[in-house]
Amino acid sequence: MPLRHALRNLSLALILLLCAVSTALQAVTPSPPALMLARDLGTTPIDVPAYFVSEKLDGVRARWDGQALWTRGGHRIATPAGFVQGWPATPMDGELWIARNRFDVVSGIARSTRPDPAAWEAVRFMVFDLPAHPGPFAERVATMRTLIARTAHPQLRMVEQDRVASRAALDARLAQVVAAGGEGLMLHHADARYGVGRSNALLKLKPHDDAEARVLAHAPGKGKYTGMLGALVVEHHDGRQFRIGTGFTDAQRADPPPLGSWVTYRYNGLTSTGLPRFARFLRIRDEMPN
Repeated sequence: MPLRHALRNLSLALILLLCAVSTALQAVTPSPPALMLARDLGTTPIDVPAYFVSEKLDGVRARWDGQALWTRGGHRIATPAGFVQGWPATPMDGELWIARNRFDVVSGIARSTRPDPAAWEAVRFMVFDLPAHPGPFAERVATMRTLIARTAHPQLRMVEQDRVASRAALDARLAQVVAAGGEGLMLHHADARYGVGRSNALLKLKPHDDAEARVLAHAPGKGKYTGMLGALVVEHHDGRQFRIGTGFTDAQRADPPPLGSWVTYRYNGLTSTGLPRFARFLRIRDEMPN
């Protein structure tokens, strides 16, 4: 009898332990915020004056929920207390950004679990939307301007939003931004409410196509790259596999993106077999793309 009671108590203890572990795992499982995502504009005809136009910043997408910053994958971003001190309780969408062509730097800062106040001094949270606001984007722009001005925090800024008169003027604006080192433009329809997922009301315009792929293998380099990375063997979402052999710095060839990670690459259209033409490495993604 004592042995039977002991086994029953042990079984009960194991069940309770498993429940506790399950609860703990659920607690740390990231919950991605419900974000509005852009579609590619390309050459699709649109009513250009109906959209607000802004620069597509090369930063880390983040959501301020009124108390903390979160990545698009649902991970809390550790910031110095002063970085968010005095921010409004209003939820805000934006980019953690330093400057053009500084993505790797700001990405490293945002990933750190031990925030360095000196490093964060250069970072700005560039706000481009208010996800909890019920009105159309034109109203959200006006509210953002008022909110950011009233908060008057040096590291809380608003992405500049302007109107453009025509497609020719839009293309000229794109050329100007790209010539200065920018990625491209974002267009948001003035009448659009905030909606979760890919939206035809939010468009991105870039001079190059880009996409994401998962790293499967490292092909060894030859010649001056002997002992380093020669090319990445990657897999697209639909299962297509191909190589990316250009776009890397020497430092990236010496320490390439790890197997299983996601990378963003640029390309110029597709081949007759549907593979990206002239694929070249752009950056490592911190999180799996949606």
